[in-house]
Amino acid sequence: MSDDRRAQLDARAVALLLGCCAIWGLGQVAIKLTLAEIPPLLQSAARSAGAAMLLLAWMRWRGLPIVPERATWRGGVLAGVLFAAEFACMFSGLQFTSASRMVVFLYTAPFVVALGMPFIARSERLTPWQAVGLAGAFGGVVWAFAEGFSAATTGPRQWLGDALGIAAAVLWGATTLVMRGSALARTSAEMSLLYQLVVSAVLLGLAGWGIGERWPVAPQAATWGLLAFQTVVITFVTYLIWFWLVRHYPATQISVFTLLTPIFGLLAGVWLLAEPLTARLLVALVAVCGGIWLVSTRGRRPQRPVSASAPSARA
Repeated sequence: MSDDRRAQLDARAVALLLGCCAIWGLGQVAIKLTLAEIPPLLQSAARSAGAAMLLLAWMRWRGLPIVPERATWRGGVLAGVLFAAEFACMFSGLQFTSASRMVVFLYTAPFVVALGMPFIARSERLTPWQAVGLAGAFGGVVWAFAEGFSAATTGPRQWLGDALGIAAAVLWGATTLVMRGSALARTSAEMSLLYQLVVSAVLLGLAGWGIGERWPVAPQAATWGLLAFQTVVITFVTYLIWFWLVRHYPATQISVFTLLTPIFGLLAGVWLLAEPLTARLLVALVAVCGGIWLVSTRGRRPQRPVSASAPSARA
């Protein structure tokens, strides 16, 4: 992959984003199923640790430096702390609320990015048409999941799971902004991801131990398979692709694609868990696709060329 900065999404970026979103949709099912045997913080720590080892092997194989530059330490550690807190909220919240509700709140993260990016890169302000597209796409996602909002179906502490989902969304958006607004914008995607995996593995592992979580004595083979899927495919492969995309394409245009993940999640539920395919889901699919088209192709602000070393090109 090249290191150039693109002003708009191209076919390669769209294909990578669609693949990532489909896999992340499956990931929600994998996390929920794995929680039956492996507690949330230790589960998240294990997948971060495993992915970190895979990433280190990848970096050594490619001849990339594995010792970070001093200038990136502050941003890297901050991104790692935010990353750890996000997944602590998401994994813990799934104990109290349904995956459908969690994913709705989690994928409000693009609003955090859209609101914060103008303070980092003025060229990434949303135009009115793009704002309409983002709002319409999110509205479609909410519409798809609104059927479950009328009653608490997973227990009296569902409100806690919902609140943790919102917190995870804010933390996810903040991580993206730190990556674009700090010295991490000038380092490799591999190093950015390594910071987050190592810091989160340590913090989540210590937190899980501190609250008394215990690893199961003999997890079932299916549980190991689900954890391996989370570690290798989601946390290693797709996150590495995501962070590379964030560094090379407009963050606001990339973030709107994440709104497809809840739709893929519902499709995964229909396929794997025999959940019904409702009319609301079909309406949401149309709204999300229309929103993506508006954000990606309509009302673009003219952007003057900038040098590769200019802050607006690297942020």
